[in-house]
Amino acid sequence: MERAPIKAGIVGGAGYTGGELLRLLLHHPSVELAFVHSHSQAGKPLYAVHQDLLGETELHFTGALQQEVDVLFMCTGHGQTQTFVAENSLPSHTKLIDLSQDFRWTENTAQGAVSAFGRTFYYGLPELQRTVIREAENIANPGCFATAIQLALLPLAQRRLLTGEVHVSGITGSTGAGQSLSPTAHYSWRSGNVSNYKVLAHQHLHEIRRTLQGLQGQEVGAIHFVPYRGPFTRGILCTSYTRCSLSQAEAETLYQNYYQQHPFVHISHATPDLKQVVSTNKCLLHLQKEGDQLIITSLIDNLLKGASGQAVQNMNLLFGLAETAGLKLKATAF
Repeated sequence: MERAPIKAGIVGGAGYTGGELLRLLLHHPSVELAFVHSHSQAGKPLYAVHQDLLGETELHFTGALQQEVDVLFMCTGHGQTQTFVAENSLPSHTKLIDLSQDFRWTENTAQGAVSAFGRTFYYGLPELQRTVIREAENIANPGCFATAIQLALLPLAQRRLLTGEVHVSGITGSTGAGQSLSPTAHYSWRSGNVSNYKVLAHQHLHEIRRTLQGLQGQEVGAIHFVPYRGPFTRGILCTSYTRCSLSQAEAETLYQNYYQQHPFVHISHATPDLKQVVSTNKCLLHLQKEGDQLIITSLIDNLLKGASGQAVQNMNLLFGLAETAGLKLKATAF
């Protein structure tokens, strides 16, 4: 018997992550997109905001929750998901996938879960706890930098090798800042320019430490992270390095074994570049040993594996679909 399509709704569908979800869900083989919520764009056709969707759908934004759905994606700003859930009576059977940081790990988190509003949200990094996600009802999607950095370090944590300091530098495109106007988001400022921000104090450091310590089973060394704003629209490239006793060959074997059952993470023997991952749900990892330091370069698309693509990956796991369903995407390449 053919399975009925999964009915999905999106709250906050006018932004970058909402737009990426629309593009993925409209072409997902097992999903029916029921509604797209946006207070600011209510009544307008989706293609009035996401102009590339002209000819793809006649759906309009709505300012109300129109019908019950099987899964609701929350693409709201940080702090707004909690408010929305508190103010709206959502059916208990509706699964929530939150792309904000509202329900990610906290100091009181037990086994990667945060309980709030009668729901339990599990941290949605499939390469960390895919089995847990398959049995969950609600998901807290990881942050974009957090995804890139954690995927670079998970195999070391599993082997309890993250005992020394870890240094990370990472650069992200302008879409990582969202659609709200700010001085550093204007084209005239961003083009041909690079700057750092939130040096050693990025908000994703908390979830990164919680993940790695939980996997390692003991305290990890200090993580020093310097993020940069890049003069491009999308993608993240991070370089992490730490003292490690493994040889190059041993490190490559460790990473290959860890990720061999995870379809979106690939070890690259050649130095990778952003265009290989932009517009895909992939993470590419490159390993290099210099002296006693192991250097791990990780690359993802911040809007896909770092946000909306990972949210769809989590939906696939929640509903027992193939993990790659709707996510076999083509890189930009040139």
